[in-house]
Amino acid sequence: MSFKRSPIICILGHVDHGKTTLLDSIRGTAVAKKEAGGITQMIGASYVAKKDLDALSGSLAQKMKFSISIPGLLFIDTPGHEAFTNLRDRGGSLADLAILVVDITQGFMPQTIESVRILKQYKTPFVIAANKIDAISGWKSHKTTSFMEALNLQPEHIRERFDEKIYGLIGKISEHGFDSERFDRVQDFSRQIAIVPISAKTKEGLSELLVLIGGLSQKFLGERLDIEENGRGKGSIIEVNEVRGLGTTIDVIIYDGVMRKNDEIAFMSAGGVRRTKIRGLLEPNLGGGDKFVAIDEIAAAAGVKINAPDLDGAIPGSPIEVVHDFESEKSAIESQFKSVIFQNSNTAGVVLRADSLGSVEALLRLLKDAGIEVKDAAVGNVTRKDVMSAAVKKGESPFLSLVLAFNVKVLDEAWEESKDTSTPILYSDVIYRLIESYQQWVKDEKERMKKQALENLVWPGKIKVLDGYVFRASKPAIFGVEVLGGRVKKGYRMMGRDGQVAGEIREIQKEKEKVEEGEAGDQLAISCDGICVGKNVSEGDVLYTYMTMDEMKIWDGQLSMLGNDEKQVFEEIRKMLRKYF
Repeated sequence: MSFKRSPIICILGHVDHGKTTLLDSIRGTAVAKKEAGGITQMIGASYVAKKDLDALSGSLAQKMKFSISIPGLLFIDTPGHEAFTNLRDRGGSLADLAILVVDITQGFMPQTIESVRILKQYKTPFVIAANKIDAISGWKSHKTTSFMEALNLQPEHIRERFDEKIYGLIGKISEHGFDSERFDRVQDFSRQIAIVPISAKTKEGLSELLVLIGGLSQKFLGERLDIEENGRGKGSIIEVNEVRGLGTTIDVIIYDGVMRKNDEIAFMSAGGVRRTKIRGLLEPNLGGGDKFVAIDEIAAAAGVKINAPDLDGAIPGSPIEVVHDFESEKSAIESQFKSVIFQNSNTAGVVLRADSLGSVEALLRLLKDAGIEVKDAAVGNVTRKDVMSAAVKKGESPFLSLVLAFNVKVLDEAWEESKDTSTPILYSDVIYRLIESYQQWVKDEKERMKKQALENLVWPGKIKVLDGYVFRASKPAIFGVEVLGGRVKKGYRMMGRDGQVAGEIREIQKEKEKVEEGEAGDQLAISCDGICVGKNVSEGDVLYTYMTMDEMKIWDGQLSMLGNDEKQVFEEIRKMLRKYF
């Protein structure tokens, strides 16, 4: 016997665009409706039953020509990439449908674009919730959960202003290959992305959003929602955690079949496929007392905590399923699970550590798109060994010798190794920020290396020998100078206006203290080998730093590194040496 399961819904979008507020509003609205029986809180998910959807939508479903027949909607409690990428099924997403939340006043932002890329990657159908309509200048909020009712109560000029915002979103999403339209104007839901204007804060538009999600789910998912009553349970691990009195437990979203107490399950660990027997299935106890309530079985779609022996090493984001005969099924299971394992390569690349298999996959795709090689990617905290691995080819690949850490702990030993070997660890809990941090680090590192390389070049410099400040005529000559432009350093060769080298700076003093260099405006005492004051250099003479042709070529390509006075001195030097090069 088969029955329909509830669709699994994930919420994505840019930070601060209202993902969490929307989820809170969906829960709060369902609970607030007097006709509703209240929302069911699950491990890692919230369940809105059909009766709650019916109560919220009223006659709206009939107007939209939708009849809700699914048992309800299962919303993942952690909105964003964390949940979406944790829910995966051998290369695809377990989310049946996604809501992409976009702040209508801000439009598309970096994380919005990243969300669209991930949705395309997993080929997950989605609707756009154009949030914060209440923030549109002049918009008057009303006590209704219907967007259409709220819109009809707005003045004409506000409706026009609102339409401009919607057209802006339509134009932006088209840049990513999607045709979209406001939900009530969509001609073909299989070809166009529906935009549902909402306010997660005032709840305007929630009715249309939930009815649309319910209708689209049952219309387009079809047999994907069919479950056999005796079908073996399948799910995805969203979190591995320690619970006092229980030890290591796993939080799981069940997407197919039924799981029962004492079932044997197979799951992924760092060492490969492992098995264990379910000791207990646990749900939150919302009535007080014990934190969890034990149940005997649970059917898809649902969230549940599993208590079982030997769960240490279970990988978040990896599949889990009931097995009847592990030994005979092991090879088939391993082949099914293979696609969730990243095969390390011997090529140069960054070391990647993330909180889940889905996060690793999403990052690998984004890193590949950005042209960033990865030599080792895995789920888990950053250890000393990871940093040592990243440091191995520092000389050959300086811009790849680092660790990227997404939403995991960096152990103290790893930080120590990072400091000792000057191997960076870049951390973020937002995927796109981790990529941006890496790109910024590369940019900064290239700039630092360029500056370091230029520091070893002879810089343009111009000095004047001061009258009355010759302390020694030769061997070495010691005399006072003023730096007219650029800079001079110990070891620089100095030349006259004829382009001929006069001598080399041995020491520099400023205010009777030894210094390495002098800059424009400084008055210095310098000692020079090769100069004989009164013979090849006289008081009042102007001297320049001598540059080779190769040094001048390098500076030609790096003029932006020079100040205005340095550029002027460089041009004077170029003219002097032109006859020699």
